[in-house]
Amino acid sequence: MSMASPPLSAAEILSLFRSLLRVARQFPDYNIREYTKRRTIDAFRQNAALSDPPSISHAFSHGNSQLQLAKRQAIVYSLYAPQLPSVMDIHKPQHRPS
Repeated sequence: MSMASPPLSAAEILSLFRSLLRVARQFPDYNIREYTKRRTIDAFRQNAALSDPPSISHAFSHGNSQLQLAKRQAIVYSLYAPQLPSVMDIHKPQHRPS
């Protein structure tokens, strides 16, 4: 007889979402950082319609594995980060008309 896992709470799912977005901010490269954010948001939107507990549990465990992968990749990318910032990371000063 297998023990059923308790249903996931909305707080746990939201915590996973926030963790993935936090890890995305750690990527030094603009393109990778934005791709990771966009992919996280898209995946959560795609899975928002899930209603049966096994599907939700499977999506949550997949999200956790993606979080661990993203953490490892952020470390690797930070080791080989380019010395110059990306053009997209450079903030232009606001031009004020005189």
